[in-house]
Parts: sequence; C-alpha cells; structure tokens
Amino acid sequence: MGLLTEGSPLSWEETKKLANHVREHGIQQFINLYERLKDRQGDILKWGDEVEYVLVRFDDDKQVAQVSLRALDILSKLQEKEQQDPDGVKSLWRPEYAAYMVEGTPGKPYGGLLAHFNVVESSMKYRREEVAKLLNSNEAVMSLTNFPRLGSPKFSYPSHDVRPDDPECAAQSLYFPDEAIFSGHPRFKTLTRNIRQRRGEKVSINLPVFMDEKTKIPVEGSLPGMENYVHMDAMGFGMGCCCLQLTFQACNINEARYLYDQLTPLCPIMLALTAASPVYRGYLTDIDCRWNVISASVDCRTQEERGLKPLKENKFRIHKSRYDSIDSYLSPEGAKYNDVPLTYDQDDYQKLRDGGIDHLLAQHIAHLFIRDTVSLFSEKIHQNDEEETDHFENIQSTNWQTMRFKPPPPNSPIGWRVEFRPCEAQLTDFENAAIVVFVVLLTRVILSFKLNFLLPISKVDENMQKAQNRNACLNEKFWFRRNFSEKKNDESCEPCDTESGCEGCELWTVNEIINGKDSFPGLIGLINQYLASMEVDTDTHCSIQQYLKLIQRRASGSLLTTASWIRKEVLSHPDYQNDSIVTEKINYDLLKKAKKIQEGLLPCNELIGCFMNSKTAEEIPPAIAKQHQTPVTSNHLTNGN
Repeated sequence: MGLLTEGSPLSWEETKKLANHVREHGIQQFINLYERLKDRQGDILKWGDEVEYVLVRFDDDKQVAQVSLRALDILSKLQEKEQQDPDGVKSLWRPEYAAYMVEGTPGKPYGGLLAHFNVVESSMKYRREEVAKLLNSNEAVMSLTNFPRLGSPKFSYPSHDVRPDDPECAAQSLYFPDEAIFSGHPRFKTLTRNIRQRRGEKVSINLPVFMDEKTKIPVEGSLPGMENYVHMDAMGFGMGCCCLQLTFQACNINEARYLYDQLTPLCPIMLALTAASPVYRGYLTDIDCRWNVISASVDCRTQEERGLKPLKENKFRIHKSRYDSIDSYLSPEGAKYNDVPLTYDQDDYQKLRDGGIDHLLAQHIAHLFIRDTVSLFSEKIHQNDEEETDHFENIQSTNWQTMRFKPPPPNSPIGWRVEFRPCEAQLTDFENAAIVVFVVLLTRVILSFKLNFLLPISKVDENMQKAQNRNACLNEKFWFRRNFSEKKNDESCEPCDTESGCEGCELWTVNEIINGKDSFPGLIGLINQYLASMEVDTDTHCSIQQYLKLIQRRASGSLLTTASWIRKEVLSHPDYQNDSIVTEKINYDLLKKAKKIQEGLLPCNELIGCFMNSKTAEEIPPAIAKQHQTPVTSNHLTNGN
C-alpha cells in the first residue's frame, strides 16, 4: 500500500493547508538523497515478490461466500514471529486497504542465483499455509484479484449497513461500508476521506456491463445517462482488489532508470496476460482487469483538474488519476519517446535542476509533485530534510503507477530499485510463481542483451486501455517494437509505413509478443537464449520450463486467463439466467471450486494444465538460503497498491 507512518492523522482541511509545505520539503529531501547516493555503485541483484490475499468465509448451509473482516486479528498473529525474530522469519506480513486483506512477502529477498527460481513457489505456499493455520474451519485465504460480489448486499462477514449520509463516514458509499476498511492503521480511512473531500465529491467508477440476452437496463445503481454501466462509488472497490508485484534492486541508478523504461512497454502485455477480474458488484462486466477500477477509485482530481470547469482554484489540468500508467521515461534512450506533454510546476522543476538533477529525472519528480498529499500525520510535519524522506515518500507512495522508480531509503543497505506493478493476482501459487519467474528472467534478458523495447508513451497508454478489454489476451493487438536489439536502434528510428502509425513498432497479439513472430523469437525465446548461456542445474531448469510453458500456453490461448475462466464458470452455471448477474449461489460455487483448485484438490487443465509441485520451504538448499541478506519490508524492497 505504501508508506505506513505512525501517528495522528490530520483532517483534509488541515492537510490542505500544509500541501505546499510537504511539496517543498519533499523535493528538497529528494535532492539531498540524490546528492548522497547518485554515485552509489555495485549493488547486487536482489528481488522480491508481493502477493495480496482475500480472506473468504463460506457458509455451507446457506451456500454463501463472503469476505471475512478478520484481517486485523489475523495480521497481529502473523506479525508476532517477525517481532520476536525479525531476521529469522520466512515471510513478512503487512496490512492492506481492506479489513479482509493481508499482504505477504518473502522474509528476505532473493538474489542472483538461478536456483532461487526453484523455490519461489514454495515460499508462496508457505505464506498461504501460515495464514490458513490461523483461520476458522469455514474460512479460506485466496489470491483473488477481486471478490466478485464486493459491494453487493451482505458481501462481508460480519455484515454492516452502509451510511452514505453519515458525515462521520470516510467513504459515504452506497455499497461499501467503512467497516470493510482496515481499522488497524489510520492511513486507510484517512486516504478515503481526504481523497473524497479533495475531489469535492465521491469517486465514480463506471464499468460497462456484459450485455447478455436478458440483461436488464438500467443496471441497478447505474447513474443517469450511464444505464448500461455498473456503478461503484468508493475507494474500497479499487484498493480492495489484490495484485502481484515485484521489486528489483539495480546495481546503480542508471541501470534502475534503464530497467524502469524497458519494463514499461511490457506492463500492458502482462496486464492482459494476467487478467483475472471480470466481475464487479455482482455483475459480469465487459472488462477483464482491475486497473481502471483502482485508477478511478483514488481519483482525487477536482472538476477543474479533470477539465470539466475552467481553472480557478486549481493550478493544473491533470490528465490522469494518481493511479495510472507512467507518463515519461527516465533514461536517455527513452527521451525521444516522451511524446505526451508532461505537466509539472516550473519552479519545482527548476529547484530540482539547480540541485544537480538532470532534465529527465527532474521532470519526473516535478510531475509526481503536482499531486497534493492526501494523508499527513501531525508527528511528521516537521522533519530534518538532510536525514528524513517521509515528505518525499508521502507523495511518491501515493502516485500509484505501472512502474515505480524507488530511491534507496536513508541510512540503508538497500540500493536503487524499480517496482513492476501491473500484474493481477492468480488463483494458485504455481501461476503466481510462473509470472514472477517470467518477469524476473525478462529483467535479466533485458540487461544482459541490452534490449530496447521502447515505444512512444502515447502507444503504451493506448496498450494499457486495450489490455483491460474482455479477452484482450487473445483478441487485441498491441503496439510492440519491431527491432528490439540495441544494434538496430538507429534503423528502428526511421519512419515506417502508414499502417504502423509510429516509429519502429507494429500491432502484435500477446501470443506473437510472448511466443514469437517472423524473425522475433518472442520473449520466451529470448529467455531460453539467455538460459542457454548460463549454467542451470537440472531441478531449476525443469522448474523454470514448467513456468514458461504456462506463460506460453496462456499467451497462445490453449490455457484460459483467470478472467476467461471465471467468466466461463459464471456463464455455464445452472443458476445463471443470462442476465449478467452473479448471484450468491453462483459466487459460492465459483469460489468453492477456486478454493479446491488452489489447494490442488481439483485438476483444472483448462486454466493451469499439468504441472509438478515445487519443493517445500523446508527443502530450500542452505546455499540459497545463505544468499538472503536484507529483510524485505513494505517500505523497502516491495510496496503495496
């Protein structure tokens, strides 16, 4: 979720008065940090994954599934091990936005050994088992991107009434009660209230309903003029979703910037490949992914900033929510592809430039800082800008973008990092491990082969929207760079035919990008070329190839995405009335089946195919365990939503 400062939260009116203070000192803190650490070299590869989970309660007598609002109780027990032995734990646990969510990471980051890929899945299994041991017999921990009936009547246990007219409520939602927000840290309700108050109205999320033969229009709760859209009105509908994220430590700042840029065009591809959330508020929708839902759920822009009114009280017209795809590349190679005008305060930019920061990085930071702080604690107002970075992180951690460029924390052994954020959570540890291994190997391939996947930012934005469409993994075509090797950079910059529409790129399917087209071997082919140049032990090679096979088959369509599987289960359910509604019984049966699949009790060849179980956590070789040096925390290697 981001920076979890302890203290007393300020109201929006109090926070608003201090917005410029936070901005001014946050920029100065970054300048100071940059000056100290810009020349830092020699950090070794470390990386970590983060999986978010939903706690689900099953009532088998009534055949109802609900989210269980016991995260605070479960989390306090999960964190006891860390408090007693912070260096000896196998996993770390952090709160997330919702009272039914927990977030788990490995106890220590993985390193550069290829053999680490052989134990990713076992780490995920161990985390899931840790939670499962603390649950009641009728509860389950599930890596669902979105609980299908979130916001429907009685979706939680215990159930709570919504109070949209209660001024004491943070969300004031028609569907999502405040009790479903995690209560163990004040950040979450503070963000909810302050985003709503800064915006001047409740957030508005509207998803096109999947039109079936008996779908009733207007959809219940839809807004006037948007009768065929599913309406949601609270931060919880977005930040209550789960995801799978990865963070990588680079050897220096330049490598981090290069990796940040090169992974950016792959974000829409991975979003389409991992699509897992077609159902919202009990309705089948015409989208497969969470991204725009979260984007709208934290959109604190005023009507002026959204371009609905002339600028008067606000300074800028801001074209995106604070949760969206990135707006500019950071490396010199990416500069010419920054084809979308970047909004930033000229004075902030100049201050950064005067502080010795180059144009690309200065405009990136200045652009992040057009946002106001939406969560401030009284104890953190006054800071030592030479030693602290909380004001910088306040803004940095509430710009939730597809990629995040992360400076080293003050006085820390942790280096310059990048965070890869688009992937949706999958049902099983095998699937989540496959995605992690695939993306980590891609970073090794990019750096080893010095590849260039850069596209104009406008094309990346276009791809991000396509990636969320129903069955985008098979049906959509995405802009992709035709010439990807560094030695062909000059050629790729020549104008190409009119059909292409941009320099050096064409419209390709996910299958063509992953599995290859013409002379392009595909991302899998590039990974296998890299592996062929390395010494890989037999066990690790077998594990990696299983994971790559899943990615290959998902991309080709021979295996379903999670979203397509969920949609198929709903449409084929005997109780489904061809009306787009996911009833309590359909939801119960869907999640019961998903639970059996994730536990390995029910084969699901159409979703996963056949695979072998990985080693258990107890079988991790000592040589690998010794490589783990620095604990992963939500404020260090990995970050949440």
